[in-house]
Order: sequence, then C-alpha cells, then structure tokens
Amino acid sequence: MYAVFKTGGKQYRVAAGDKVRVEKLPGSVGDAIAFDSVLLVGGLDGAAIKLGKPLVGGAKVEAKIVGQGLGKKLIIFKFRRRKNYRRKTGHRQPFTALEITNIVG
Repeated sequence: MYAVFKTGGKQYRVAAGDKVRVEKLPGSVGDAIAFDSVLLVGGLDGAAIKLGKPLVGGAKVEAKIVGQGLGKKLIIFKFRRRKNYRRKTGHRQPFTALEITNIVG
C-alpha cells in the first residue's frame, strides 16, 4: 500500500517502511507524527485507488522521527559584470528525517 501526502508545500509518495526527508517539523527523535493531508491512497496488485478531492477522508500517514539535521551547503553567488559587484552567501536547509510506520486509508 502506498500514499501521497502533503507537507511543507511538497508532495511525497511513500509506502510503509520508507525513509524520507521533509521540511523541518517540530519534535525530537523517536516522536510519532501523523499526516492528515493525504491526497491519494493506492493498494498493491491493482487494488482500488482512492483519490481525494482534494483530500482522502479518514486517511492518514503515520511516521516516526528518526533525525533532525541540516542539508548540504548551497552556495549563492551574485555577480554583475564590470560593476565590481560580487556577493557570496551560503545556506543549509533544515530537514526532518522520517520513517513511515503505517498508512491508514
């Protein structure tokens, strides 16, 4: 069974046992979390697919937080030719690593 859920302005397709990195969520390692904004729930072997309009009623994705961290560093370099203008900055986006435990749908 798989599901598509929405968090942090992005959509993720997951199945039970998957590990996924999402935008930073409050909580510490080991906490359980549930996502109610499920857009699609699909079964195995061609079973019926439940498609929400826009959400599937009563469906949720349960997960466990396995880590909080920062992504790799991104370099932002701004440059204007012949103007002696150069700006170099960096950014590390925070993330939450999840392990999907169950899909209720």
